Amino acid sequence: MNKLELIHELQTQTKLTQKEAAEVVNLFFEAISDALANGDRVEIRGLCSFYVKEYESYIGRNPKTGERVEIPAKRLPFFKCGKGLREMVQSTES
Repeated sequence: MNKLELIHELQTQTKLTQKEAAEVVNLFFEAISDALANGDRVEIRGLCSFYVKEYESYIGRNPKTGERVEIPAKRLPFFKCGKGLREMVQSTES
């Protein structure tokens, strides 16, 4: 499912117009993005959680030349599946 399909599903499940459904989806994604940008954890009980993992800088190697290269510190978003979602996916596996 992509973003447009999600908007369409929200529109058909509710009495919202397509524009209103798009606004709801955009606000939802924006809220999650803003929270992660601030370093906050986002938890949707039974579904998933999003969090930011911080990595220190380190010395790596260029695989082509073998030259040592400094890899800068970085922050990356991560997704962790919730128990409810994991169980739902497992039960529909057959």
